[in-house]
Amino acid sequence: MLNQIVELFKERIPSGLEEAGLDLKQNLRALVAESLSNMDLVSREEFDIQSSVLARTRAKLEALEKTVSELEAQ
Repeated sequence: MLNQIVELFKERIPSGLEEAGLDLKQNLRALVAESLSNMDLVSREEFDIQSSVLARTRAKLEALEKTVSELEAQ
């Protein structure tokens, strides 16, 4: 994602400014990386792990609710 953002900026630099573009690319990369690190973002892997944990927890809750309903019916 970071590389895509930097490349978008780099593509919009007029030709003939490649040297400035390289410097700009480094500065933009650092700026974007710093901005992203200040946000409360999680990686796709962490998101998938938490989604899996949530699905298992939801299944356990449904099983417990069923058990409670059966016990209350007695």
